[in-house]
Amino acid sequence: MKKAYGIVNIISISDPNKFAEYVNGHIPSIEQYGGRFLVKGAVGEALEGEWESTRMVVHEFPSIEQYKLWYNSEEYKPWKALRQSCSDVKVVLVEGCIDF
Repeated sequence: MKKAYGIVNIISISDPNKFAEYVNGHIPSIEQYGGRFLVKGAVGEALEGEWESTRMVVHEFPSIEQYKLWYNSEEYKPWKALRQSCSDVKVVLVEGCIDF
């Protein structure tokens, strides 16, 4: 089974207090579904092309199915709504270690 990686690009945060509540509150739901953080809150540097970001997060889950179970779960639902209310975020889900 190939691992899944959620790449979260945080474009902007309109309410830092709400966003801090989200950051601290949603972690148990990630762990409950077998996820972990590989990158958390880092600021990247664009080496090619344009990249709009204030922070970056990368999650690792055992599989794409497991990531989707977490992302659509009742445990994460209120935290996702909170995040969406106070930030502009782009999320990409990719499967790891595929051959070219």
